[in-house]
Amino acid sequence: MTKLKRVLHVEDDEDIQEITKMALEVVGGMELAQYLDGHEALERIREFNPDLILLDQMMPTMTGDEVLAHIRKMPEFANTPAVFMTAQSSEASSQLMEKTDALDVIPKPFNPMTLSSQLNAIWEAATGNA
Repeated sequence: MTKLKRVLHVEDDEDIQEITKMALEVVGGMELAQYLDGHEALERIREFNPDLILLDQMMPTMTGDEVLAHIRKMPEFANTPAVFMTAQSSEASSQLMEKTDALDVIPKPFNPMTLSSQLNAIWEAATGNA
């Protein structure tokens, strides 16, 4: 059984980054790499080699789905599971799921106490690592 250990998180809001960091590292025991924009994430993803990619959708320089499209062009990350976190409506979230290969969309605001278990459940369902 392979556990979810390494999460790459791209989020332009520093407060949400901090809450996510506490939720995943402190509560979930995961290793986290965080970037404020997609450009930096794309430059550094190979250094971190994530098990899962967690993306904000609405960012100023590059949207989450654009970041994911660039990541998918990297052969080593073509199949890395991805999840979006967004404050968009459920209809917009559904459209996001249809246009990308993301596994799920977690709505903002999210519960920091359950975020790691949500990601673990998504990871286990996608990888068969129950």
